Amino acid sequence: MPYPQTLEENPKIIFFTDFDGTITLKDNNLGFGEKLRKQENADTLNGTVTFRESFWDMMESVKTPFPDCIRLLCENIKLDPYFKDFYQWSRMNKVPVIVLSSGMTPIIRSLLVHLVGPEAKDIEIVSNEVVDKPGKTKDQEDGWQLKYHDDSDFGHDKSLTIRPYAKHFAARPNEPRPTMLYAGDGVSDLSAARETDLLFAKKGHDLITYCEREGIPFTVFEDWQSILATTKDILQGRKSLKSVAKEGAHKAREEKQNTETTK
Repeated sequence: MPYPQTLEENPKIIFFTDFDGTITLKDNNLGFGEKLRKQENADTLNGTVTFRESFWDMMESVKTPFPDCIRLLCENIKLDPYFKDFYQWSRMNKVPVIVLSSGMTPIIRSLLVHLVGPEAKDIEIVSNEVVDKPGKTKDQEDGWQLKYHDDSDFGHDKSLTIRPYAKHFAARPNEPRPTMLYAGDGVSDLSAARETDLLFAKKGHDLITYCEREGIPFTVFEDWQSILATTKDILQGRKSLKSVAKEGAHKAREEKQNTETTK
C-alpha cells in the first residue's frame, strides 16, 4: 500500500529495498551485459554520466519484444535464497516491504510472483514504467521504451518515496514512529542512501564505495539471512540502530584492510 495507507496498521518497521542485485542475486544486465554495465556504473559513481543517461542508453539497446524480455528474465534470474524467508517473516510481523527500483514495474512484478509466489502481489513497487514506442507496440521488435518515474538525474529518485514518511512523523512528534530501513547494492541507490534510519549495503558493491566516500553510515550484508537476523534484533529490541551501525562500520573497516593486505 502506498503512503499514507502503509501506516494504518502502525508498523514498528518499514523496510524499503532495491530489487536488481539486492533481492535478486545479480543485476539482470538487460541490454549492455555485465562488463559494459559495470563500466557505466563506475562512470555514474564518478559523476561522468547520470544514472538516468546511462540506464536509458542501456534500455534503448534492447530490441527484443517486451513479453520475451519478461520470459527470458523469469527463466534466468535467481532470487536471493533467503529473501522468501524474510518476506514471510515480514508478513507475519506486519513489516511493510516496499520495493524502490530503477527497473520497470512489469518486470519486477513478474519476477517477484514467479520467484516468491502469488503472495508477492501484495508487495508495493515504486519503479519506472514501460510504454509503446510511437507507431509500435511492446510485443513487437524494438517496440517499447522506458518511461521514467520522475525528472531527476536518477530517472527514479528513491528519496521521493521515503521522505513523506519522515515528514509525516516530524509533523506529528507525539505519534509512535516506525524504524525505516533500506537495503541496496549499487548506483541506483545513491538517492536513498541518506534517507532511512539504517542502510544495509551489499558486500563488495558500489553502494559501499559511495557510502565510505561520503561518510554515510551503513551496515554490510551478504544475503537476506543476515538482514532478517538484524531486523529481528531491531524489532525485538535486542540491538539498537546505533550498535548495528557501529558493528557495520567495524566490519567494513576490517574487510577493507583484509582486501588491501591481500593485494
